[in-house]
Amino acid sequence: MEETNTHCIDVCNSLLRGELSAVETYSQAISKYSDKPVLAELQRIRTEHAESASRLTENVRSMGGTPETDSGAWGVFAKAVQGAANLFGADSAIESLQRGEEKGREDYQNALDDKDVMAGCKTLIRSELLPKVERHIAILERLEDAV
Repeated sequence: MEETNTHCIDVCNSLLRGELSAVETYSQAISKYSDKPVLAELQRIRTEHAESASRLTENVRSMGGTPETDSGAWGVFAKAVQGAANLFGADSAIESLQRGEEKGREDYQNALDDKDVMAGCKTLIRSELLPKVERHIAILERLEDAV
């Protein structure tokens, strides 16, 4: 059981780094849209990523692990991509956020498909975390059409 728990902690910490990266990336994108109608939606998505990061932090602690506190190399890369997208305009920035959400969906799906991820972690992903990402993708698709 200890090995499974350690593996699940590692997977959840990886997902946590992704959520922390999303918070950072949305913060950067929000500065681009300070006068745009999309601002409220982007702020809400950023808040939901912060909530997901908090839930993953709690989950890692409940398994006896030490939660990640920063996004690591993935965060640096994501911020660089978003910064470049911001330079090319609103369409490109929204598209970049959408790609990030799609990567997050893939990461959550991989965790669900991993036979060594504990049932409780899968329940959290399936019932709470993945549905948020799905909503974010739909919102960003709508925003991209509007921008």
